[in-house]
Amino acid sequence: MFAVSLVTIQAGILDGFSRSTTRLIEQSDADVWVGAREMLHLDVTLPIPLERLIQARKVKGVQRAEALLIRPVTWLDSNDRIVPARVWGFNPQGNLFGKFNFSAGSLEQLQQPYSFATDRSNLAALNLQQVNDVGRIVPFKAKLVGLTEYTQSMASSTSLFASLENANAFGGSSNSSLNCTLTGDQVECANPFGVNTTTSEQTNSPPRRLNLTDPITYVLVKAEPGQDMQDLKQLLEAALPGTRAHTKDEIAEITRTYWRERTGIGFILGLGATVGVIVGMVVVSQILYSSVADHIKEFGTLKAMGASDWVIYRVITEQALWMAVLGYIPSMALCLALGVWTVAAKGIVILITPTTAIAVFGVTVVMCVGSALFAIQKVTHVDPAIVFKA
Repeated sequence: MFAVSLVTIQAGILDGFSRSTTRLIEQSDADVWVGAREMLHLDVTLPIPLERLIQARKVKGVQRAEALLIRPVTWLDSNDRIVPARVWGFNPQGNLFGKFNFSAGSLEQLQQPYSFATDRSNLAALNLQQVNDVGRIVPFKAKLVGLTEYTQSMASSTSLFASLENANAFGGSSNSSLNCTLTGDQVECANPFGVNTTTSEQTNSPPRRLNLTDPITYVLVKAEPGQDMQDLKQLLEAALPGTRAHTKDEIAEITRTYWRERTGIGFILGLGATVGVIVGMVVVSQILYSSVADHIKEFGTLKAMGASDWVIYRVITEQALWMAVLGYIPSMALCLALGVWTVAAKGIVILITPTTAIAVFGVTVVMCVGSALFAIQKVTHVDPAIVFKA
């Protein structure tokens, strides 16, 4: 049970981690993602001007195009504790991004000035309790207006969702170009958005609308029905200088591959699963070997009665198969229950798909039958005369 649970949890965390890194991509309705040519993966890329959105809407085969803005921000909770965060800005009235499952609040409320939504699992990290709580995305006061489900990546910092205007203000406010002066005991900052803020008390003025020179991160494109995606990618790259277009599946695969192969995460989790298999083989082989040693006279009796080696091998193999089944069933039930708890309590997904469950069962059978070979070696050298010894 321990070995099977270890293998299942390690494989489930790896699959859940990979799935979580592309969760926002898979939840979008965009057919093509257009970003900077230098993009490494979803979270790491260079900005492109908002003008690319206007250009994309003029490309033949584009039914709809919307902007997506990703900016790093700093959250400051009520205890003045800093939390690194990432704000995702989009059009709440759009159709290509933000169709999340809201457990509290709604998408429409993101149109309020300086409002945001976040995944329910982030409440503890942000030191918030419920919708309508207020915190600070430095230096602005920000109001929580919605709680989403299954939108937080295990690889990224805390995700906050806001309108384009709010995200532009939140992200720009943390820019080092802020002009701050000391007045008495207070620091007053004049930021690029014309909002005067004070570290002790501030009043937010409405965020401004974006202009064509403001940077965004991606242009999300919905293709017209019947449009060939590869042709549309080429048209977009030709019309939008300095960009590269990826289909939804392509950008998801790029992101998954980066986290699994270009970081140590995939190796570490895979190593944990391998250790689980080794531990399982050692434990099972010891149990079977001890069982054979305890019943060596019974096996000698069978051989003295004329039983072939294959009959003995079948008995030991059957014991190994029963151990595989009786260890697999409770451990899988335990892992499924653990997966439900981790999602609800920590937002960590232990993804156990039918394919994973079948694969783990196959590994379990191989592990137990392979371990039986050690016990079989003991029986192979049994002398039937042992039955007649005192």
